[in-house]
Amino acid sequence: MQQHSISETLANARAALLAEQTPQGFWVGKLSASALSTATAIFTLSTYRQLQRDRPELDALIHAGLRWLVQHQNSDGGWGDTILSFSNISTTCLCWAALNLPEASEHTQAAMRAETWIHNSAGTLEPRALAKTIADRYGKDRTFSVPILTMLALANRLGLQGWKLVPQLPFELAALPHWCFQIVQLPVVSYALPALIAIGQVKHAQRPTWNPITRILRFFTKNITLRKLRAIQPTTGGYLEATPLTSFVCMSLIGAGQAKHDVVKRGVDFLVNSARSDGSWPIDTNLTTWVTTLSVNALGELPPHAEAITIWLLAQQYQTIHPFTMAAPGGWAWTDLSGGVPDADDTPSALLALAKLAPTSDSALSAAIAGVEWLLNLQNRDGGIPTFCRGWTGLPFDRSSNDLTAHAIRAWAAWRECVPEKLQKRLDRAVQDGLAYLLKTQRADGAWAPLWFGNQHASEIENLTYGTSRVLKLREVSAALKFSDNALSALQRGAEWLTLSQNDDGGWGGRSGTPSSIEETALALDGLVAMLEQEHNPRWKESAQRAAEYLAHTTDGGTWFPASPIGFYFANLWYYEKLYPVIFVVAALTRFDNLE
Repeated sequence: MQQHSISETLANARAALLAEQTPQGFWVGKLSASALSTATAIFTLSTYRQLQRDRPELDALIHAGLRWLVQHQNSDGGWGDTILSFSNISTTCLCWAALNLPEASEHTQAAMRAETWIHNSAGTLEPRALAKTIADRYGKDRTFSVPILTMLALANRLGLQGWKLVPQLPFELAALPHWCFQIVQLPVVSYALPALIAIGQVKHAQRPTWNPITRILRFFTKNITLRKLRAIQPTTGGYLEATPLTSFVCMSLIGAGQAKHDVVKRGVDFLVNSARSDGSWPIDTNLTTWVTTLSVNALGELPPHAEAITIWLLAQQYQTIHPFTMAAPGGWAWTDLSGGVPDADDTPSALLALAKLAPTSDSALSAAIAGVEWLLNLQNRDGGIPTFCRGWTGLPFDRSSNDLTAHAIRAWAAWRECVPEKLQKRLDRAVQDGLAYLLKTQRADGAWAPLWFGNQHASEIENLTYGTSRVLKLREVSAALKFSDNALSALQRGAEWLTLSQNDDGGWGGRSGTPSSIEETALALDGLVAMLEQEHNPRWKESAQRAAEYLAHTTDGGTWFPASPIGFYFANLWYYEKLYPVIFVVAALTRFDNLE
């Protein structure tokens, strides 16, 4: 690649980002294809097709999905969550299950290679030991381990006694009022209620308990929970717009003798509509709201169609209680489709975008007040911000996280001077509690770990670069929010960690010693520049210059943006989004250019 200037790179990157804007003003992006999604989707469609012979159009989707899986099997015989991901036990087992379908008879070689990989990874194919390996990967959180075991049992990959190895999820508890869920401490996170109901029912149908009281209770709550399952199904048919969750629900109901249930029909329709022309399925339909707000916030000036974006973004705010998580009105989800759920990363991003798009608009202010209050009501007692629900469980997404807490504080700061005085006082207390949480969770070396992003090359797959860089952006609001000396010192230690973690090529990976990527380098540069805007430090400045030069070189002057699988979806599923490297580069170089 030839040498490119940083200004040229920024201009080209901005042009690339704006070229992705739709005529309606928003951005859609494209999520990576997923072997896990593809395996669960074709398994569901096949089991449905075997019972519902009136859907011949499913045959082509099933065979195309099988071909895609075989074509994208890793050289070691396993599969990762994306085509750029390392093989893992969960995805490989699900693909192995799909390769036991009647339609997969021509792919026996791929199935044998998968068996070899599983045997080498788990040490055995013996069902009980394999089930333990899968369960151990997720610990006490059964949100994903039980669905995997369920599909293996349905596929006859766990032997004649396979259902003994599938833990019984207490679907009868879903009949309780929603406020009881925190008290009973469900073994799954809040977003997994559909799986709790459907998988609990297939286990009960296949191997009911001998306990007469529990058996009677499940008999009487079966239809009640099925009605709840239907009530919370989005209009698109896809729970969370997620192929795996929707597939697990449908295959479980089919296995429980409910193939003709309306939930199954609507879920199958969702899978059909979500299939891609190459035979694959993505992990989720889209991240439209998320990538739109990120794009708006990345650009140094108002984007084209700013008014249309504002109207569109205001329409994405939830105005009623969400039927899934019972979240209050006021939040935003990651997608503009009905399967989204309001959360504490998209809501701050939307608030920041509105502050840029329409800071003096009455409608934007009204929406912002509701969004600010929504985040305030979500704050946990430890001062941190969880993803969906306040204190539901101690499991991921219901507990506080550093990246979300920092994001919320920045959003609160953006609207602080505009909200009523009473709300300002509440906001100020929340900021101090949030900062106290971040001081407590900072690692001894100065870094912060995030929740929603990871790095497959790092030990414990933590992406400390992402987490630290997102917290460092708090420096831009530190004066307005009157940060203490302790808070400023913590940010300085974070910047020192980031500088020391830079690779020799000028880029960053998830932490020191991991391969550099466009996304992580841009994120790190963004965080460092936020610090440099407020205080002079020659070493930080030199580090930032090297990072900008790395981005200019690696993107070929802002014309080439290969994505990396640093995104974490539910249950630690890797993904990449084609707009992430473009957005992050524009955000970082825009700030760096202004610093110059």
